[in-house]
Amino acid sequence: MANTSSTVDKALTLLGFFTERRSAAGLSELARLSGFNKATTLRFLNSLEAKGFVEQDAATRAYHLGPAFLRFAQVRESSFPFARAVRDILHGLVEKTGETAHVSALSGGVLANIDRVESKRSNRVVLDPGEVLPFHATASGIVYLAFADPDVTGAALKAPLTDHTAKTITDPAAIRARVDQARADGYARAGETYEDQVVGLALPYFGPSGAVCGAVAVALPKARASDGAEALILRELRTAARKLSGACGGALPDDFPQFPADDVKE
Repeated sequence: MANTSSTVDKALTLLGFFTERRSAAGLSELARLSGFNKATTLRFLNSLEAKGFVEQDAATRAYHLGPAFLRFAQVRESSFPFARAVRDILHGLVEKTGETAHVSALSGGVLANIDRVESKRSNRVVLDPGEVLPFHATASGIVYLAFADPDVTGAALKAPLTDHTAKTITDPAAIRARVDQARADGYARAGETYEDQVVGLALPYFGPSGAVCGAVAVALPKARASDGAEALILRELRTAARKLSGACGGALPDDFPQFPADDVKE
């Protein structure tokens, strides 16, 4: 009998390539991205299409996400209105900080944005809500690893580490040091390691079991990343992380690190 788990994993891999920026993709592109041959890719796409998870445009022959996700999204939101909480929290962050805010969650072994609200300023950071955030190159990724199971952190540091900018750190030992520092501090900062001229600050949020679920972050142009601005952002991020944890049915751990932003009344 075929390895069902492996088959499902491969089909889900194809779904992971659809993002806001890549809302549609053809057979050849999906085969290239996944590393599967075309026959295998087509077989998985046919199965996904039969269940409504993808649709194929008759004119372009490209695939896009199907209506099944609308149904599941409605069920998810009616039973666990996390998306509404995320959106409200992000709007609050943008209002208080003036900068772009986003929330990520672990999905299929990768950390991906699940929502974002952009700054209203003309010079702002623009993010894809479905964008995968490299563990080693982003504040969200570093702070997630800082509070994740050690096996998860170890696996992430053994994976191929890609340069995204001239300042991306790819040495596992150096990344491990950043992860350890984030665990001690309670937050992570990334300066131009994922995108030039962009600074990111992130805190983790937690579920009912106490496990880290993802990260809440603010991204801003380097030109506005003053000490005062970052202190304000950290204060607001801690409030947001507490609210997100509550929306997940969890809470910040009792031993979660304190930092200077805690001295400012929330």
